[in-house]
Amino acid sequence: MEYTYYPGCSLEISAKAYDVSARNVARALDANLVELEDWNCCGATNYMSVRELRSFVISARNLALAEKQKRDLVTACSACYTTLNKTHRYMETNGKLKEQINDALSTADLKYDGTIRVRHLLDVLINDVGIEAIAAKAKVSLKGLRVVPYYGCQLTRPFGTFDDPESPTSMDRLFGALGAEVVDFSLKTKCCGGMLMTTAEPVALKLVRNLLDLSAKSDADCVVTPCPLCQFNLDAYQDRVNSMFRSHFSIPVLYFTQIVGVALGLSEKEILLGKEIVPAKRVLSSYVGGQL
Repeated sequence: MEYTYYPGCSLEISAKAYDVSARNVARALDANLVELEDWNCCGATNYMSVRELRSFVISARNLALAEKQKRDLVTACSACYTTLNKTHRYMETNGKLKEQINDALSTADLKYDGTIRVRHLLDVLINDVGIEAIAAKAKVSLKGLRVVPYYGCQLTRPFGTFDDPESPTSMDRLFGALGAEVVDFSLKTKCCGGMLMTTAEPVALKLVRNLLDLSAKSDADCVVTPCPLCQFNLDAYQDRVNSMFRSHFSIPVLYFTQIVGVALGLSEKEILLGKEIVPAKRVLSSYVGGQL
């Protein structure tokens, strides 16, 4: 299985552990991720809100480059997944917009006809590789690990197609098959605050507190997410949440590929364990390198 891989800006820098673990997990599962050559920013949330057409063009450039490869375009970032999918869907349903975007792309000898699929890496692992196949390749049982599957608000809404928009279960089923004890998390698709951290921090901190509070009350060992912004907000702002709400949260927040990597027997280096702010080694020390 071969896919065109779009890392996105976050995975290049702040979410490097996600990129490294995603590539190594895919390799271990015989899913070949071929990085899209000369990719650019997906257009991002903020830019989309102030220069929509330009943002569509920026996003469509990636789609046009990927279309030449004649493979599904796969990304691990939920925001990139949403933005690229939005551009694809809008061009598919709005002929005038498609003409405007392709007119701009033509200056770089590019055109997007809409013939590829934009997919999230979680979708690929669940529906192409398959949960049973992943479990069959597991070398380490996650038995005893209490995991909160936190999907965030962009993976399944508004353009997600591979899971239920309000009550997704793909990570629940995957982690369960790998032996983990999956927490029934009622806030699994609630917003983490997103970019509100830069514009309305108190509001965003309250949203993060709600997620951490329920995780703590559920006696979770860690929160696991497929979104780099969700991981950053929940991981990096725990001290600020604790200061604002007089709480004492200290919950590791990891990428779903890191947990899958642990089950596959990958090393700490192969999943870049230790890059998170709230250390995860204390809850994963008995799993990393262990054998069934």
